[in-house]
Amino acid sequence: MDYTIRNLDETKDSAVEFGLSEVGEAHFPREELGAETTGFAYHVLRPGRRQAFGHRHENAEEVCVVLEGSGRVRLDDEIRDVSRHDAIRIAPRVARAFEAGEDGLTVLVFGPRHESDGELLHDFWQD
Repeated sequence: MDYTIRNLDETKDSAVEFGLSEVGEAHFPREELGAETTGFAYHVLRPGRRQAFGHRHENAEEVCVVLEGSGRVRLDDEIRDVSRHDAIRIAPRVARAFEAGEDGLTVLVFGPRHESDGELLHDFWQD
């Protein structure tokens, strides 16, 4: 088939699998849509919660679009406020993670798919 339509709320929530449901939802529906070269994620953070870890890529540039809510994004050592319809382009080696404000935060992230291109950064939000 040359197209696929799926409701993102009905795709697999990986936060459940990794015991992170209290933080929010983390959907990575690339395979469920049959996308071959595009990687993307759909994140829903509960009010006042931070993503459990940061990450960066070796090759993949990403664009993150705030769909709903507001909060902050940490980009390496800089923290910036973000709100509805903000688009953030992030170069591959920049470490990143989101934090929701009092109204929560919903973000759609997309970029090229590169196998084994992500590096997880635990304790990224240490204050």
